[in-house]
Amino acid sequence: MQAVVKLKKSPISPRKMRLVADLIRGVSVSQALRILKHTPKRCAIHLEKLLLAGVDGWQTQNPAVGLADADLYVKIIHVDSGGMLKRIRPAPKGMAHRIRKRSNHVTLIVDDMQPATLSDVPTEA
Repeated sequence: MQAVVKLKKSPISPRKMRLVADLIRGVSVSQALRILKHTPKRCAIHLEKLLLAGVDGWQTQNPAVGLADADLYVKIIHVDSGGMLKRIRPAPKGMAHRIRKRSNHVTLIVDDMQPATLSDVPTEA
């Protein structure tokens, strides 16, 4: 069973967040945490907390399976644009330039590599 976690209104532009999100897409959770720990971008801290929240969510949904036995990986990660704060900065000759402070929404899905299904259980014939 998969766990879905969302981060809303993160004050980082979506383009910058996608650069780091692309690094951990499809990677195991332990390797993704290592990648995020050594990535020097500010958004890596936000994604690391989100990934840990996803692991906790998966663990609460699957209490029978131990975390050490599970082979968790980042199944899907989406970075969508959020709201935009619009500001005006003075410019030369009495003009004004618009400043757009962008934000984003991140959706992360953590799943087990080999989920236990009913077809895996041997049956007597």
